[in-house]
Amino acid sequence: MHLKRNPKSFFTVAKIQLEIVFENDSFIAINKPAGMLSIPDREQSEKSLKDVLIEKYGQIFTVHRLDKDTSGMILFAKNDVMHKYLSLLFEERKIDKYYLGIVIGMPTEPSGLIEAPIAEHAIHKGLMTVHRNGKPSSTAYEVLDSNKHYSLVSFQLHTGRTHQIRVHSKNIGYPLACDPLYGDGKPVLLSKIKKKFKLSKHDEEERPMINRLALHSYKLIFDDQDGKHHELVAEMPKEFRALMQQLKKIG
Repeated sequence: MHLKRNPKSFFTVAKIQLEIVFENDSFIAINKPAGMLSIPDREQSEKSLKDVLIEKYGQIFTVHRLDKDTSGMILFAKNDVMHKYLSLLFEERKIDKYYLGIVIGMPTEPSGLIEAPIAEHAIHKGLMTVHRNGKPSSTAYEVLDSNKHYSLVSFQLHTGRTHQIRVHSKNIGYPLACDPLYGDGKPVLLSKIKKKFKLSKHDEEERPMINRLALHSYKLIFDDQDGKHHELVAEMPKEFRALMQQLKKIG
């Protein structure tokens, strides 16, 4: 998988800076920051990405969503016609969805297809699990860079179940780094990997290399209503790149 870089465009609303990956009169593609809600939650507890876009554009339609702690590519429609069109693309799986993730450990197979049905956990509300009575779920993966500590993996979603990549990663024995629900939830610390680690003179305590769910919506590929082909890329997070570079140095 070749990782692309796009020219960046930004806008700021209410002190929140957002990267626009693509925009036309019908829809907008945003590189969502990790830690930001895609759409408002029931409690209206904090400002969501949709709230910010409504402030800028006045009218915005939800097409799909990302988990709060997942960063990357997300689409919003600007009118009802495009909303229906894009929603149907997702529903009929006519849009290719690629993610990048940092998993704990080194997968034994360099690539593969994970087919394991997913259902809501019988006891823990909000938690998903692999279960024979769950909905059919399919995730393709390819290891892009690997180390005994952590590996960079490309995932392609063939279905769109809640927490699908997170559940499937756990199911094959390589959970996503910093995942509080399906992994150990611990931050990625260089001191845990590097034997002769020393703190910088300017730091009183170690800064984690990654301290959020290590999952990023990387690329969406689809054709719009006019037949125009789109391959929209939200650049890999710099902390993912920095970790893999450090791992190469350590060996």
